[in-house]
Amino acid sequence: FPDMERRDSIFLVGESGTKHYAATIGIYQSNFVADWLGVPATHGVAHLRYGEAHELVDGRIIQTYALWDLLDLLRQAGIWPIAPSLGAEVAWPAPATADGVRLGEEDPEQSASSIALVQAMHQGLFRFDQKNLDSMQQHKYWTRNFLWYGPAGIGTARGMEGYRAHHQAPFLRAFPDRSGAGHFIDMGCGSYAVTGGWPSVQATHAGPGWLGLAATGKRVTMRVMDFYRIENGLIAENWIPIDIIEALLQLGTDVLGRVAHLRGRPNVRV
Repeated sequence: FPDMERRDSIFLVGESGTKHYAATIGIYQSNFVADWLGVPATHGVAHLRYGEAHELVDGRIIQTYALWDLLDLLRQAGIWPIAPSLGAEVAWPAPATADGVRLGEEDPEQSASSIALVQAMHQGLFRFDQKNLDSMQQHKYWTRNFLWYGPAGIGTARGMEGYRAHHQAPFLRAFPDRSGAGHFIDMGCGSYAVTGGWPSVQATHAGPGWLGLAATGKRVTMRVMDFYRIENGLIAENWIPIDIIEALLQLGTDVLGRVAHLRGRPNVRV
């Protein structure tokens, strides 16, 4: 990536409990001229999506959480080593309001309201009665035509119908006992909010359908970040970096190993 540039589409600063964070999503953009981590060079422009959260003390970074969407880079390189995504595989746009880079002072009441809305929505997710998706009452928290920008492997969905079809229902079928594993960040910043856990989710892979997999019965954890834009008291946009490759490795699917096989370097050990 000899001419790489970084483009933040969302940049948030604030407090999460007693800790101070800067959190951001965006893309690294460059000509991709040499293979990287087994991904073949495209010899053209490529985008690498990222989600980051940096813990700050006395104006310096002491810890960073970073999720890079390597699976999306594989897609751009013409290699797709897993089942087709149920959602649309598209470039993540910047916020519709074009105000995601927040460099000024924020209204503390608005910031608190934004993260409170997101936390209430999360609590609703765990009220699922194992029968009816309406039991989570998610319509209370989202705009009618919200956009849910999932990672490569899941894809993007619009509105509750699309979100349920392309992500929520397959996920709940696969992980009926999912629970929260805790967050390292829960932060509001004006009309935006960010949450993240390392891991954020823990569950048993007990059912079929997620990423095209049959149930493995294995326990799995997932590293997840969520960036939200709030509009008139409801969530209008949600960007979700997830470490899909690491989650699949826990379930017995070595994505990068499959890429190596497809590129003529099969693992013949038994």
